[in-house]
Amino acid sequence: MFTKILIANRGEIACRVAATARRMAIRTVAVYSDADANAKHVAACDEAVHIGGSAPKDSYLRWERIIEAAKATGAQAVHPGYGFLSENEDFARACAEAGLVFIGPPASAIKAMGLKAESKQLMEKAGVPLVPGYHGSDQDAAMLKHEADRIGYPVLIKASAGGGGKGMRAVDKAQDFDAALASCKREAINSFGDDAVLIEKYVQRPRHIEIQVFGDTLGNYVYLFERDCSVQRRHQKVLEEAPAPGMTPEMRQQMGLAAVAAARAVHYVGAGTVEFIVEQRADGSMNFFFMEMNTRLQVEHPVTEAITGQDLVEWQLRVAAGEPLPLSQDQLKIDGHAIEARICAENPDNNFLPATGTLVVYRKPAGSSFAIGPVRVDDGVREGDAISPFYDSMVAKLIVHGQTREEALARLDTALAHMRIVGLATNVQFLRHVLTTRSFSQADLDTALIPREEAVLFKQEKIGLALAVAAAVAQTLLHEQAAEGADPFSRADGWRSHGVATRRFDFEFKGEALIAQLQYLHDGALVLSVGEVSGPLVFHVVKGGIDLRFAGQRETVQTWQKDETVHVFGARGATQIVELDALAHAGEVHAEGGRLTAPMPGKVVSFSVQAGDKVKAGQPLAVMEAMKMEHTIAAPADGTVAELLYAPGDQVAEGAELLKLSAG
Repeated sequence: MFTKILIANRGEIACRVAATARRMAIRTVAVYSDADANAKHVAACDEAVHIGGSAPKDSYLRWERIIEAAKATGAQAVHPGYGFLSENEDFARACAEAGLVFIGPPASAIKAMGLKAESKQLMEKAGVPLVPGYHGSDQDAAMLKHEADRIGYPVLIKASAGGGGKGMRAVDKAQDFDAALASCKREAINSFGDDAVLIEKYVQRPRHIEIQVFGDTLGNYVYLFERDCSVQRRHQKVLEEAPAPGMTPEMRQQMGLAAVAAARAVHYVGAGTVEFIVEQRADGSMNFFFMEMNTRLQVEHPVTEAITGQDLVEWQLRVAAGEPLPLSQDQLKIDGHAIEARICAENPDNNFLPATGTLVVYRKPAGSSFAIGPVRVDDGVREGDAISPFYDSMVAKLIVHGQTREEALARLDTALAHMRIVGLATNVQFLRHVLTTRSFSQADLDTALIPREEAVLFKQEKIGLALAVAAAVAQTLLHEQAAEGADPFSRADGWRSHGVATRRFDFEFKGEALIAQLQYLHDGALVLSVGEVSGPLVFHVVKGGIDLRFAGQRETVQTWQKDETVHVFGARGATQIVELDALAHAGEVHAEGGRLTAPMPGKVVSFSVQAGDKVKAGQPLAVMEAMKMEHTIAAPADGTVAELLYAPGDQVAEGAELLKLSAG
């Protein structure tokens, strides 16, 4: 077994690998960029080497620097994690040439499965079922459109070298094909350096089910059952679970054997995932088609660990060291049900726009970390860390395990309810909404679940105005009480000898300004009025936060204030309310309209308009790239483009004015 390995990655997966290596008494070397000098993964390893600038192309994608770091520190092997160089055949080959063990498949297997078109042809020869499509090398745009017309719409355009939902576009009708192809190719060349695409029939009501496979250097192969990854947004996974609901033992075996055949066809070694599109037929039966093979460890591997009781990173290390697979196929069993939720820095109510900022508050539910348990949180951040625009938007992975799917669902919702993040937008509340939808709770799964359940997933307010105001007022009063001295004249309770004291609070909730009034009665009671709602306000501090009672409701809440925004967390959900300081805002005026600003920090990819062009509301104006994804900026209203303020390739800050629009 190795005595020292280098982890060629960052964040959560680097911490994950380091945890298993520590348990196995293997020393670890971290690599880090300028932005990650104080990152959690650096502290998690025994040694750390700086490899370059903050952008991935200047650090985590510079494999020659990583190999130099491995040799300089005496590492015997390199674990690539996922993303970055994990599926780069040149890196795998360079490691071997440098005398380092690449903890993953051989370069030949990465090459065989790395290009979707070639891998489809290889799978066809191996007898693995394929979706109808075009996987050829001719990339002429007119020819690709002809193939799409032949296959029949809807079709899916996919970057041949792609992964992670990048370089992928669904096209419903012929007239949309050209624009989708151009966008797909542009994103593919930026993400993978290769703009080749393939065209496939877009399967109706599809499920995304993948099989975890493992091979060793002795020619042994097993499959560690399946994961259902059907809940997706923008072709990226949101929730993953194992085993797949509705899976029969017969189909599980068929898919498992097909996955092993795929791995065997390329002489695969190590951990890999064979992904299938599963067609759900009207009679309730399912049919599966090969989609792609990810030649690395998957983000969602913890759900497989939960149901099998196996540490897949340990398996990777043992296989890479030349040991046989720890278990045979007949020794592997499924125990219970596991679900993983990806907690991301993003705004689901704004088309999942990535968010950046500092984790001012980051509190997790009780559970294990990087180890199998009923509740497990894997992350690569700490409270006070920044989520930057340079890397992926994932903050943490929350994994739960139960004996039944229903138990796992309840455990996941409870764990999400105890997640506290302040400082940037996240999808935590959105995830809770997904769990309660009819489709997910009843396992009516397909990749269109999120748009199908749109009405109950987005712009939901579970705390409500009345409790939000009550929580903000209670927090203010508690802070004031904590600052009081022994002198009775220092008290801020509004007491007076005659009449009733009334205090005004100015708030903004969901973009609407409002005024709340608090009355201090002689007996010490408080009466709060919010719009047409009025009643006693009763609260006191308890172990879990503030026991709050108002307007016939009772809730234990926790509050944190960042600037003027009060973040309120409770069992039913979370919300934000702005407590305005009237003096601080005196004399402010609203800015003039006609400005179009960047919704997040990133790079301007292109403008589709020029100065003088007339545009309609909703018309695409510009494309920005942030956190490795493209985002289209549309016109908020009809108007005329007055001026473009940046050029393609420019880096811009959040809120930067991109162009000026004039009315008419």
